[in-house]
Amino acid sequence: MALRTSRMWLSGRYQDRNPGMTDRHLSVGSFQAGISVSADLEAMINPSRLRVIAVGKVRKRWVCDGLAIYLKRLPGLSVVEVKDSTPEKEADAVWGLLLPGERLVVLTEEGSHFDSVGFAHWLDGLASDRIALVIGGAEGLAPSLKAKAMAKLSLSPMTFPHEIARLLLVEQIYRGVTILQGGPYHKA
Repeated sequence: MALRTSRMWLSGRYQDRNPGMTDRHLSVGSFQAGISVSADLEAMINPSRLRVIAVGKVRKRWVCDGLAIYLKRLPGLSVVEVKDSTPEKEADAVWGLLLPGERLVVLTEEGSHFDSVGFAHWLDGLASDRIALVIGGAEGLAPSLKAKAMAKLSLSPMTFPHEIARLLLVEQIYRGVTILQGGPYHKA
């Protein structure tokens, strides 16, 4: 019978966890990993396979500070800014930024709604794909971009400024990673 292991993100890298290993063996700094990860979970969200493409610049200092915190916690996740313009010109810029094989996901108020755990599992289902998550500007996204997207997501039925939507999305990506790793960040 083969020994089954699970993968955990520890000390900045994935490590195999032997089923016989106790949680005391999994200390990270002062944090004691008390929640085990499913042995069936083979693919984990790799932030370097995700990109956020956002229209406009972040001008509010507190939003920049929040983004910096979460981007530091998600090494490999990149955020690319597109210059504010008309939705059609912004869509052209997004098409120009997409990498070969990258799947397009747009954030729009008519998109699918998830709670944090559902979003984590949705991202985990796409763990082997390269994903570009696109946040539109003040005038929204061009219909052509929405029509060709693999998926449409909504952070909320409410509408947010693009800067806040960017911060919320990056925080939810971080929360999703920690949910799947069994970390203590998400308290449900």
